[in-house]
Amino acid sequence: MGRGMPGATLFACDWNAVRSPMAEGIAKKLLGKSVFLQSAGARGELPIDPFVVAVCKEIGVDLSGHSAHTFDAMEEWGDDLAQFDLIVALSPAAQRRALEAAHGADVAVEYWATLDPTDLGETREQKLWAYRKTRDQIRERIMTRFGLML
Repeated sequence: MGRGMPGATLFACDWNAVRSPMAEGIAKKLLGKSVFLQSAGARGELPIDPFVVAVCKEIGVDLSGHSAHTFDAMEEWGDDLAQFDLIVALSPAAQRRALEAAHGADVAVEYWATLDPTDLGETREQKLWAYRKTRDQIRERIMTRFGLML
């Protein structure tokens, strides 16, 4: 698949608790229903990080109802990962899992090196700054990749 507008995109990170739900929520806000969007974790499921909910709320993205799931859970539910035109991996583990899932299928896999804010900062404000930086990095990549004006 080329770099045009994909019909279905999966965003993936390690646990589907920080970067990939951010990407899914931001993309849904920016793209509406023009692209089918979903997110998943490569390693497992954790509840959504409260800092993610807070910084996304600042830009009008409500992630409070996000329910995490994994590549494996999607496959168990009968989802064919080849249904996606594009899998965007936001961590090295997600990239490995995405390449496995896409093997032999016409699915593009892109790796977006993205800051993991979970261990940054000591105070609440420092942590929020790190999460905002990740959020803004993801937003900019989505706008660039999907041909939206900055």
